[in-house]
Amino acid sequence: MPAPLFRPRLLTLAASLALGLATLGNANAANSAQPAAKPAAASTKAQSVSALGGKFSFTLPAGFAATALPAGTEQSGTAGAKGTMYMNQAQRSVVMVTEVPIPNGATTGDNDDEFLSGASEGFIKQQGQALPDFKKTGQKRLTVGSLGVEQVDSTASMGGGPTRSSTFLAGSGPTMALVQVITKASDQANHDALVKAVTHGK
Repeated sequence: MPAPLFRPRLLTLAASLALGLATLGNANAANSAQPAAKPAAASTKAQSVSALGGKFSFTLPAGFAATALPAGTEQSGTAGAKGTMYMNQAQRSVVMVTEVPIPNGATTGDNDDEFLSGASEGFIKQQGQALPDFKKTGQKRLTVGSLGVEQVDSTASMGGGPTRSSTFLAGSGPTMALVQVITKASDQANHDALVKAVTHGK
């Protein structure tokens, strides 16, 4: 049985996980701007996306091509991480879904304030260090079913141009998840539509 997460270490651990996941996300978002030798075919149908055993699920509209993300590494603190990048080449939109085991057999509740606060704190800190023009534009807590989700909205330059991002962090049991919606900064309508799809309109 997984060991309970000791409260004094929870914020630090959540922040550390968010740092590693955000690093993976930034690298893959930047790489997605480069031409691929064999680009994945875009789906002509809506796609169901699921994380945390189905507790965090949503539907992406047609037009997104799915590509598996590289496995996490010990060096980045994301060993065991897995995920998928969904890219709409026509709209220059990316949605990344990543899951990573919480280290040391620790666990978190579905709506743990301390865990979510630590995760968002770590994410914001990492983005500020990795992206020179990173600017947080909003932050709020959502509830999707029984799952607490921290949403961080921001702008930054990635992949050669200005982007708009909404990042969703959540945890359940032994796993943490990070979902990132990244679009062109000028495409507010498309960004809002994707965020609405991820949050079920919340």
